[in-house]
Amino acid sequence: MHGSQSADPVSTRQWYPLGVVENLTSTFIETCLLGQAVRYRLDEHGHTEAFSGDRLLSSRAVYGLLWTTLDTECGSDDLIPCIPEADEADRNLVCCGSIAVKASGLRVVENFLDMAHFPFVHTNILGAEPHTEVERYTVETRAEGREIWATECRFFQPQAALSAEGGLMTDYIYRIAAPFSTLLYKTSPDDPERKDVIALFVQPMTAGTCRAHPVMFLLDNDSSHDALVEFQQMIFLQDRVILENQPPVAMPLDAASEIPTLADRSSVAYRRWLKAQGVTFGAGPSASARSSHPSPTGLETAS
Repeated sequence: MHGSQSADPVSTRQWYPLGVVENLTSTFIETCLLGQAVRYRLDEHGHTEAFSGDRLLSSRAVYGLLWTTLDTECGSDDLIPCIPEADEADRNLVCCGSIAVKASGLRVVENFLDMAHFPFVHTNILGAEPHTEVERYTVETRAEGREIWATECRFFQPQAALSAEGGLMTDYIYRIAAPFSTLLYKTSPDDPERKDVIALFVQPMTAGTCRAHPVMFLLDNDSSHDALVEFQQMIFLQDRVILENQPPVAMPLDAASEIPTLADRSSVAYRRWLKAQGVTFGAGPSASARSSHPSPTGLETAS
């Protein structure tokens, strides 16, 4: 099992990206969202449109992506994460394409929050030995509990960005803006007074598969668009190898399933937050539920 196969009400209400707007034509592109077949394109007037079966879905072009929702109650786009930096004229908007991942969308978000893997997965880029320690950081809820923020995060990086020359201690702020949307604010090599913004918007296709849509809002206006996309895709493809081999596919939400460390404070907060909201799509059963249904091998499935 790859976690809950039916979309819970909270996940259904969310908005999700389907693809990069500038790549769309009048020909339909078929995909999957929360277990439902969806198709999208540009209509004869050049406007985005998306369908689930014969039902026209609400859709918006935001941050260079086409967004939609399966919600039948309201078409409000208030749940698309608000990113004020996107309106700053000197920032470079970089849509990094769409990357398919054979993993729960929740796992993809959680991996984005993890600094501890930098030296081992992104060696000599985002991290390197012996600089492996994750310093203590702060986790808090904001926006009346609708978001989680991790602040005072610091980590040494040999190449924090494409434009970086040499290693530097990088300041991070993580923001979970929605169950399947997360952002990173990090030290900009081009402007030490401001931060680059990297967003990861996840499209949960099935409970065990998804597509990741990275978008960057950078103060780097010197590097070429293609080089920036290539750099970000290289980083994510290194993550994909780990994500697609991480058991179980569904992400457990209870503390008894996987033992966290101090470096996992944001992950622990994320899982508790998902559980409190009632998000189950792509989440695994509790340890108590698994123990009452032994695996075919007779071995414990909790790790």
